[in-house]
Amino acid sequence: MPAPEPVPLEIRLRRTARLLEVTFDDGSRFELPFEYLRVYSPSAEVKGHGPGQETLVFGKEAVGIRAVEPVGQYAVKLVFDDGHDTGLYTWKYLYELGRDRPAKWAQYQARIQALAPSNRK
Repeated sequence: MPAPEPVPLEIRLRRTARLLEVTFDDGSRFELPFEYLRVYSPSAEVKGHGPGQETLVFGKEAVGIRAVEPVGQYAVKLVFDDGHDTGLYTWKYLYELGRDRPAKWAQYQARIQALAPSNRK
């Protein structure tokens, strides 16, 4: 039988620090920057509708979060101040974003760097 998925005990919006702080029932605590959450939105706009359809989102360094809205007992909807408000951040996905943040952020930065004008021929 698979282990139960972690459930958040607390979700705090820290606007000044530009972080969403999530504490899970397994003791894990993650500080997720707004920009990171925006560029890894689970929405179809960012993820596409299948493998290989992902969109690289950039220019979101100053994005803010206006609201965190609960969706049932399994997710939240983040309302960003750039108008983006689609995609549900399930508990499982928030945990994955926290756990894998260093690798995911490095991957994102590498994709951005590959688009830099000095790298184009």
